[in-house]
Amino acid sequence: MVAENTGNTPSRPLPPSPEKLEWGSDAVAWTLRSLPIDFIALNPGASYRGLHDSLVNVLEDTAPEMLVCLHEEHAVAMAHGYAKVTGRPMAVALHSNVGLMHGSMAIYNAWCDRAPMLILGATGPVDANLRRPWIDWIHTSQDQAALIRPFIKWDNQPASVEAAVESILRGWQATIRRPQGPVYICLDVSLQEKALDKPLSLPDPSRFAPGEPPVPSAGKLDTAAQMIRAARNPVILAGRVSRDSADWAKRVKLAERLGATVMTDLKIAAAFPTDHPLHPLPPAFRLDSAAVHLISEADLIISLDWLDLGGTLYTVWPDGKPSAKIIHASLDDYGMNGWAMNHQRMAPVDLALDGTPESTVDGLLERMESTAAVNTQSSYQRPPLPSQTGVFDLLALATTLASTLENRDVSYLRLPLGWPSSTSTFRHPLDYLGYDGGAGIGSGPGMVIGSALALRGSSRLPVAVLGDGDLMMGANALWTAARHKIPVLIIVANNRAYYNDVAHQETVAINRSRDVENKWVGQRLDDPAIDLASIARAQGFQAEGPILDEESFRTALKKAITAVENGQPALLDVVVKAGYMSGVVDFNSDSHSDGNK
Repeated sequence: MVAENTGNTPSRPLPPSPEKLEWGSDAVAWTLRSLPIDFIALNPGASYRGLHDSLVNVLEDTAPEMLVCLHEEHAVAMAHGYAKVTGRPMAVALHSNVGLMHGSMAIYNAWCDRAPMLILGATGPVDANLRRPWIDWIHTSQDQAALIRPFIKWDNQPASVEAAVESILRGWQATIRRPQGPVYICLDVSLQEKALDKPLSLPDPSRFAPGEPPVPSAGKLDTAAQMIRAARNPVILAGRVSRDSADWAKRVKLAERLGATVMTDLKIAAAFPTDHPLHPLPPAFRLDSAAVHLISEADLIISLDWLDLGGTLYTVWPDGKPSAKIIHASLDDYGMNGWAMNHQRMAPVDLALDGTPESTVDGLLERMESTAAVNTQSSYQRPPLPSQTGVFDLLALATTLASTLENRDVSYLRLPLGWPSSTSTFRHPLDYLGYDGGAGIGSGPGMVIGSALALRGSSRLPVAVLGDGDLMMGANALWTAARHKIPVLIIVANNRAYYNDVAHQETVAINRSRDVENKWVGQRLDDPAIDLASIARAQGFQAEGPILDEESFRTALKKAITAVENGQPALLDVVVKAGYMSGVVDFNSDSHSDGNK
């Protein structure tokens, strides 16, 4: 899963010798140092004051380095964004039950997006006799992890220092095993502040590394190869796949060897070059009529952990009986539970390959070696770029951005719902990092700063396009980027409304024969307009706005790019006409506001 050459690979000092560990939290810090954890994001809290002291005075705020956040939700979101680039977990520290409740939305996003992270929580003394009056009581809860257990992979509340060391090692194993996801370990404040009366017998962390993920059986892969040879019009749905460029090249090789048309999804990270002749349709958040037609004509569909395969197939074949044969390579069902419905609709599949998409691609390339290269031009016509409307809208913003950035090595860290993706070209796994997983608005600022952290020191220009609602829900995450010198360019597509909800209200009004003009009531972020640039400048960003036209945007964009290339974070508040391109969003099938707010 690791995306190579991000530029953020600091050398790691050795863990301190056991004789230097004096307190329980020192042992926790020792374990963090022994694992490849570069950062720990936190909002300071007294429930883990012991651990905080150990991070500062035993580890000297290095490996992991503390990232100070102004809200727990941003701390979790930063770890999520970091994992999107590196495939590796960051650590997060949350202050007792109250910090966990603050961070829970971001944890759900990470769970839905299969993002690894090691979350260290804390609680007041479990032993009631040790609790300080008032504050320790309201910061102590029984079975604290019950708050988030439906959307984490594993949790533990160790009762001894030795058990805490083992718990962190087990949590590390669990979070990086596929399918990945967050884990939670709750550390009693008394355990952290327990004095050690003798040196601990500490384990060798290298002996607790997880094994390789399972691969499909040889027999199943043989069957898949036979199905492919019999197909005349195969389609590959490239979903949640490895970010490694070598795996990217193998996917291209497989598609070319099979002559298979490829589709990708804008909800998840780039998985295939979008300008390749076998990738005729731009990635989208939902299927449009062209995508439905393309899939309906396939006689074989190869799903590489496609997000919501069942929903896709039922959209194309409403009776749930696809005319195409379906091969599905995924381990996602191994992470399924009965509370979170993010496993999506059950898909009718002819051949299930229990393994990673990468192991499936490797196995198919081995079996298809004798097949001569076939037509590498899809039979589907690439749609033309949409026509400009003559007003400064999301399309004008996107085309201006694309033309200004075309000669740079760009990573799009986030793009909003309604984005005209035909204006963007992705040719590398880091060119686009996907959406937020759980559609929990407010994640954008923290997540893109975490991704930019992972890219710091690389040749890539980190760029994010956020909605104004998303930015305002998480605006104080910006300070962490300035504080820790994380260069990132954030462009706010500001329609001064919770526009996705506006469109929903329009749909309801039409369905009920009511006044469509009332759709704006309770939705506008105006009168007064929010000064987004001032909010950013107050936290250390170079910022400009409101920007009202294309030429002003182009001028401000060039200035902001220079600032980011010089190591500064920058934000542009760009006011755009509210609206989506036709066919981008179906408001009869969506629920909570998840769009370009």
